[in-house]
Amino acid sequence: MTLRPRRKNREALAARLGPKAAEDEDGLDANAGPGLSLRAMLPNAITAAALCSGLTGVRFAIDEQWAYAILAVVLAAVLDGIDGRIARLLNAQSRFGAELDSLADSISFGVAPAIILYLWSLNGLDRFGWFAALAFAICCALRLARFNAQIDTDEQPHKSAGFLTGVPAPVGAGLSFLPYYLWHETQDPMFRDPLFMTFWVGGIAVLLISNMATLSWGAVRPRRGIRLWLIALMTLAFAALLLEPWWTLSVVACGYLLLIPYALFKYGRIKRRRASEAAVPKEESA
Repeated sequence: MTLRPRRKNREALAARLGPKAAEDEDGLDANAGPGLSLRAMLPNAITAAALCSGLTGVRFAIDEQWAYAILAVVLAAVLDGIDGRIARLLNAQSRFGAELDSLADSISFGVAPAIILYLWSLNGLDRFGWFAALAFAICCALRLARFNAQIDTDEQPHKSAGFLTGVPAPVGAGLSFLPYYLWHETQDPMFRDPLFMTFWVGGIAVLLISNMATLSWGAVRPRRGIRLWLIALMTLAFAALLLEPWWTLSVVACGYLLLIPYALFKYGRIKRRRASEAAVPKEESA
């Protein structure tokens, strides 16, 4: 009994998946084979380092060193952003790396932020605060499971249009810390209020598992005339991050939230254009 070609293609694709740098990458490896090669050690070591960084954030939170705790999760996000790219540079993708990446993301950007935020603020509401922390960790795990389940799906409208589905896990972790960024600079007790934080963390959890289209930075192709300006802007942003990290992270988080309606509008326009293009052949055939 032979498998259908479509099923064969899916199984071949699943066998070649490697650690992802972003959710809009396929993670294909033309030379993948059984076992873990020496070249795969470096990207997977970076993934493991990201996991260690996220868990170390929990340790700092237990000691009430909140700034170090959150910066440890931010470092995990940076490491998560480069492990897949290094794997592709070395042509060292593997299925092992893909699975390790998802497990590390679930802990670093789901479990760790939930515990940190609970120890920092949510424990003031006891049961409801813990419920919000659980919701965040569970929604992060569900999001990653949905992404893995959709890898073999042929039709992904958001991805084919250059968008992601919902807020990525590292971004969700960064957004969940926005009240801390503002509290650290203003010392306003409102930002640490357990009731406010319960609703905030619950809202970010909903964004993680939502089906709305969000921007994919990997699909952004700036025009040639503004590339130098963007490089200069990114350099200034990096300098601001060194000098005023909490205000800079606040601006980045707020900017991302403001771009969500723009992404929905842009995807809606693409969706309507696709629908009109699909309707034209039907009218011509009629």
